[in-house]
Amino acid sequence: MHSNTQDKKIDWNRLAETALKIRRDIVKMLGIAGSGHPGGSLSLTDVLTLLYFHFLRHDPKNPHWADRDRVVLSKGHGCPALYGALAIAGYFSESLLPTLRRLESPLQGHPDMRRLPGIEASTGSLGQGLSIGIGMALAGKLDKKDYKTYVILSDGELNEGQIWEAAAFASFQKLSNLIAILDYNKFQLSGATKDILNMEPIVDKWEAFGWEVREIDGHIHREIADAIAWAKEAREKPRILIAHTIKGKGVSFMENNNHFHGVAPTREETERALKELGESEAEIRKVSEMIRP
Repeated sequence: MHSNTQDKKIDWNRLAETALKIRRDIVKMLGIAGSGHPGGSLSLTDVLTLLYFHFLRHDPKNPHWADRDRVVLSKGHGCPALYGALAIAGYFSESLLPTLRRLESPLQGHPDMRRLPGIEASTGSLGQGLSIGIGMALAGKLDKKDYKTYVILSDGELNEGQIWEAAAFASFQKLSNLIAILDYNKFQLSGATKDILNMEPIVDKWEAFGWEVREIDGHIHREIADAIAWAKEAREKPRILIAHTIKGKGVSFMENNNHFHGVAPTREETERALKELGESEAEIRKVSEMIRP
């Protein structure tokens, strides 16, 4: 059983290595699949790494453990990062990762809780994840459970009115056991968020809806750790972490390049990305041979 808390000494090197492995796995999965969402998967990798490998109270051998912390990936298109984390944590074999998006695979293009252990909610219809997480947090409060519910949001989905209805409800219900994390990479499907529907001032909006807010660099592990520890100490209000991130983080030609919002890397781009991420030549050749022409 993983019973991780901020009190346990953090192995920063191990976390860095884990995040790097997840990024490699994201590139491999998407390159082999030939479709998917690299940019938003790479941007949330560091947050997921800190959650699953230090903070979450969870048990991969017993995914439905009643006292586990819950994670709802509202931005379901970023699931390659989640799949990478779940596989490393031991929810399923890493040998499944190359089957991403195949018809028979439990690793679908958006998370399916009926087919894969560790998935708390089937998501991908943007704007709905916060409401789902609120239901889990409210149930925990009513049942007098002490688990936390984490909801990972994308900045583009803040365009959805349902997010703000849910935000108002959560603060009204004093759901201090609810923690939202915004993957604020400043892009969405059609372009820069500021050009489509600018939600700034984002901190003021969440505070106006009754939330406590903290801004962080979503790629600096120490900042993420400090912020999650802070969020876990909430007493009266829900808390949200505004994680400023870089879309495509870790792969130079994908960073802040919205072409890679929903376009998988080609064989050549996959090879180049894996080289940048320090993958071995033998592994790169193996992956390259699995990519359809």
